[in-house]
Amino acid sequence: MVALVAGGAGGAIGYTLADGSDGSSSSSTSSGPLGGDPKANGNTAPVEAPAGSVQEVAARVLPSVVSIEVASGGALGSGSGVVLTEDGVIMTNNHVVSAGGNGPAARVAVNFSDGSRAQARVLGADPISDIAVIKVDRNDLTPVTVGNSNNLAVGQDVIAIGSPLGLAGTVTTGIISALNRPVLTSRDPGTNTTSVIDAIQTDAAINPGNSGGALVNARGALVGINTAIATLGGGEEQAGGSIGLGFAIPIDQAIRVAKQLESTGRASHANIGVSVRPSGDSDTPGAVVTDVTPGGPAATAGIPKNAVITKVDDRPIASGDALVAAIRSHAPGDTVTVTYSDGGNSKTAQVKLGTLEVK
Repeated sequence: MVALVAGGAGGAIGYTLADGSDGSSSSSTSSGPLGGDPKANGNTAPVEAPAGSVQEVAARVLPSVVSIEVASGGALGSGSGVVLTEDGVIMTNNHVVSAGGNGPAARVAVNFSDGSRAQARVLGADPISDIAVIKVDRNDLTPVTVGNSNNLAVGQDVIAIGSPLGLAGTVTTGIISALNRPVLTSRDPGTNTTSVIDAIQTDAAINPGNSGGALVNARGALVGINTAIATLGGGEEQAGGSIGLGFAIPIDQAIRVAKQLESTGRASHANIGVSVRPSGDSDTPGAVVTDVTPGGPAATAGIPKNAVITKVDDRPIASGDALVAAIRSHAPGDTVTVTYSDGGNSKTAQVKLGTLEVK
């Protein structure tokens, strides 16, 4: 059995933006010696990394990735985070700052790559997207370069940086194994909401403690927030290490939520206005609509109960979780083209997405 477990327990400067393209073209090798070369014997100066190498990217990104320790009541937890602004805004996962509880931890401490440490306060945490934003009182941090995730490609080189098992500053490499992978990370029966991420799948080694850390492309641009891993055990208490199935929240979605949390402490999410049959409960490919919210986006567009949604824009929908992930990759107010089957007839509808109401 494959089980999913968590990968870990408005700044004045603003966000640095960069193209999220692959940047994996080969680069020329440095003319000087590399670390480990016989010619480097006795050389105590840092060995220059070839431009565009994993070594060079890691050296640039490591100062922007932190380890996080949290305490909430008797629960302790740890994870990773990514520096967004020079004046102390840091993005991580909601499940990191909640320390396994239902709300933000009472105490949050951040350890930086230079060995310094600071206490942090939680600006906002969102269990639906599994994103949280914390703030430390520093004005000398190194912000990560934020890329984008709408032009990623399967097979593209990526680098994961974080603190697996508390081992701060750990760098692993791999590729993007899949895109738009619906991953259910939690379900809250009290609010009837789920955390389904529209994940980037990677084979870069991600382990407990990597949560909230950086997934960057070969140019060092942040393309995802590492969040969950698949294991062969029956739960986190039985979880082993990486089996090459790691999942990250695409940065376009993560940064949208982070900005809202930073400015208001709350995040909004798109809603199509239907209930769907849980994934695995139907042999029918697609998302089976079990209920339609009166006056909601789907009802307004004419999508009926018992319809089977098979596509959102050009994206195939194979299950209820896939529909949730596809809708939450959008913002409230976006208009999407929904393809669905009604009584065996294929139809399309333009749906203007509403805002998810969380009780």
